[in-house]
Amino acid sequence: MVPLTLRDMQIFIAAALFIMGCLCILLGAFVLITRGYSREIRTLAVNTARLGQKGMAQEVAGLVTSASELVSSINQLVRTASGVGVFLVSLGLVMIGASYWMILQIQWTL
Repeated sequence: MVPLTLRDMQIFIAAALFIMGCLCILLGAFVLITRGYSREIRTLAVNTARLGQKGMAQEVAGLVTSASELVSSINQLVRTASGVGVFLVSLGLVMIGASYWMILQIQWTL
């Protein structure tokens, strides 16, 4: 078994935090790019708007209400996905900052 000193343990923990931070940033960017406002959500929003206009032209109140609720739900979905992406990027930056701080705390001897 290899004996680990306190300095070695600090380096391993800092390296693990740095790697996890980088992964969180990449995952957050992936979520922001793919889940933000995808083609399917745009198509659904366009069709819902058409449905709402058709309901207003034919004076169908229930259809218009359902269409407006669907549009607000789509809007909430986009905001939630963006929020998750921003949170992951922020968490990654905090983890990288924590790993840097841990490296600064090591007593280096020459």
